[in-house]
Amino acid sequence: MIYLLEGTLVHAQPGLAVILCGGVGYAARVTLNTMSALPSVGQEVRLYTSLQVREDAVELYGFADLQEKDCFLRLLTVSGVGPAMALAVLSDLTPDQFLLSIASGDSKRLTRVKGVGAKKAQRIILELKDKIDTDQMYPASGGTDFDGQPSHLGEAAEALVSLGYTQSDAARALAGLSEEESVSELIKTALRRLSGN
Repeated sequence: MIYLLEGTLVHAQPGLAVILCGGVGYAARVTLNTMSALPSVGQEVRLYTSLQVREDAVELYGFADLQEKDCFLRLLTVSGVGPAMALAVLSDLTPDQFLLSIASGDSKRLTRVKGVGAKKAQRIILELKDKIDTDQMYPASGGTDFDGQPSHLGEAAEALVSLGYTQSDAARALAGLSEEESVSELIKTALRRLSGN
């Protein structure tokens, strides 16, 4: 297994990075989030990797950090989710946003990812919800950004984080609540849960 690549970035294009390591150029498929974290061509870079072997292809996937790699591997455990869909999800969502969507049951947020329909989003949440340890979720930098169009659960989570709660607390307090409720109702219910009432 190739755990990580460390070398010189010799080529980068949307979705692909080539790293020269010991005279060999390794091409790794990457998310848009990892692309934005890459240095300029010619600079040193490190990518954590996952090698996926199928009948018709052997592909290397690279990630800027271990949290993104972990989310990718978790997504691959969902039936019907392959590497391409997992990359699409993690290109649209940061690892924190993805984990928060799973923990809070925000399937509407997942359906904004190209190729993820309502049934697939619900399946992802159903199969991963019990496998997500919200205590390991990293605090978001600058709040949780849901691409300028937050869902009700996303807005409520962002509001709770801005009030000083951790993403882990926000996710637990919003777990199982309906996207159909208003943001203010979601926040009120979450605050009651957080206060123990």
